[in-house]
Amino acid sequence: MQTHRHFIIHKPYGFLSQFITNQKKGGKHKMLGELHNFPEGTMAVGRLDVKSEGLLLLTTDGKVSDFITTRGKVEKEYYVQVNGQITPEKIKQLQQGVEIGFDGKKYQTKPCKIKLIDTPDFPERSKKIRDDRHGPTSWISVTLTEGKFRQVRKMTSAVDCPTLRLVRVRVGSIELGTMDSGEVIEVDGLY
Repeated sequence: MQTHRHFIIHKPYGFLSQFITNQKKGGKHKMLGELHNFPEGTMAVGRLDVKSEGLLLLTTDGKVSDFITTRGKVEKEYYVQVNGQITPEKIKQLQQGVEIGFDGKKYQTKPCKIKLIDTPDFPERSKKIRDDRHGPTSWISVTLTEGKFRQVRKMTSAVDCPTLRLVRVRVGSIELGTMDSGEVIEVDGLY
């Protein structure tokens, strides 16, 4: 019987959610394998794009990965810094679902939880985000169970409040907490 291993990681900005690249020129982005010596067969449970940060689950168990990403309807929560002052009307639009593009087709997002939050206490990102001279920003919490390609970024753009910073803070009951950017913790299980 194979013993599986599971990890939680605070994925830093600028890293791909993968271990090897398919790019012919070697790629300009960093890979997760640079952060820790993961066992062979380790896979990311879902993805965070290269510009996104935060909680990423890793496992050697494909069944756990499949449950979390497709069958489990597991909530994922993101703290999102958006351009401009987001209004209650825009928050309501996001809560009810907005139309985004996905695979060349229009897609209506499912209703989700959105709320305005205070500025979270995250470490400064490796690539600076524009400052207040360029206008106000807002922070929102976005909690959803689906996970289309760059969905949160597309949702905020659909209400004219483009995403400036996106940090996943929770997957189901597993929280990012006070982990440092790049920190890796091995855990007994994920679900």
